[in-house]
Amino acid sequence: MPKSQPSSDASLSICYVEAEQSAEERILASLAGALDRTLPVPLGIQLRGLIEFGIGLGELPPGQRLPSVRELAERAGVAHMTVATVYRELREAGLIEAKPGAGTYVGDGHNSDGLRSAAIRKIQRRIELLFNEAEELGLAPSVVSSLVNARAARGRTSTRPLRLVLVGHFVEITQQYANRIQEFIGPSDGILVTTIDALHAGETFPQPCDVCITLAHRRSEVEHLVPSGIPVVGLNFIPAEETRARFAMIDPMARIGIVSIFPEFTALMKPGVLRFAPHVSDVEVRLITAPDLAAFLEGVDVAIYASGAEATVKRLLPPGREAIEFRYMPDPHWIRATLLPVLERLRSSSETQEEDLHENQ
Repeated sequence: MPKSQPSSDASLSICYVEAEQSAEERILASLAGALDRTLPVPLGIQLRGLIEFGIGLGELPPGQRLPSVRELAERAGVAHMTVATVYRELREAGLIEAKPGAGTYVGDGHNSDGLRSAAIRKIQRRIELLFNEAEELGLAPSVVSSLVNARAARGRTSTRPLRLVLVGHFVEITQQYANRIQEFIGPSDGILVTTIDALHAGETFPQPCDVCITLAHRRSEVEHLVPSGIPVVGLNFIPAEETRARFAMIDPMARIGIVSIFPEFTALMKPGVLRFAPHVSDVEVRLITAPDLAAFLEGVDVAIYASGAEATVKRLLPPGREAIEFRYMPDPHWIRATLLPVLERLRSSSETQEEDLHENQ
């Protein structure tokens, strides 16, 4: 009598178990084989880093079963207590969870700290860059590990918060720019705002200040208005996402009226609008001081105005007409590529001065 074939459900179950076992074996071999006894870093710290790194990069996905303490300890040749301690620390961090009678699994995110996981991934990317740079410079991984381990042994160092001053045209709009920049800098760093007109009028420059930020085309002017010794950085902008979206939705047949505040920007506003609304053709521009501004706005369907001109435009614009602020935002690429390196240099310089002061005391 022929041997009965397993049912399709049973076959799927067998395949699933085999696949799960294969994944566990791969993970076991990977973790055990990656431990390096030549590094000046305890094996427990290495093991924890390997698991956290794997979780952060998605190599150990949520729900993945991890090797048991006994299996991992025997394969890696380390003490059971070492593996047990690592697993306990990872459970306390919410990265893995133990299921009684079933084993240890990568957490599914319900009990983990999402902010911490995001922070780990961010640091992991920096670690990758650090080791890649070290390799290009001819430094062995063990040297980098020694430096990192020595730094970890020093504990937390105090970092003096930096104080920035943003100098713009209008207080409210400048504060909006400052709020955007604040999202990129340290949480303990602060930004104060003032205006170019206020400084020209003799208003005291906000203090303390480590670095001044201003509009790129007014940088030279502002440098003569701030106390000596304070670096001045020119700020780059891009049109705000909301502005670009509203321009793209303008009716192709609409009559567009652009209102500029500063003469030097008048020639730039029309190309700026057409860049994001290439489908419109009836476009005219006026300065806010133009004597025929009221009549001009009477004849448009959509008024696009520079930041700071809102009150005048909405006062003169007939009811039922659309008004769109040509709003800008600090360029995030500029913030990352220009401003943050400046802040890091200031921070490093401050820390070096503090260390020199302590050594001389």
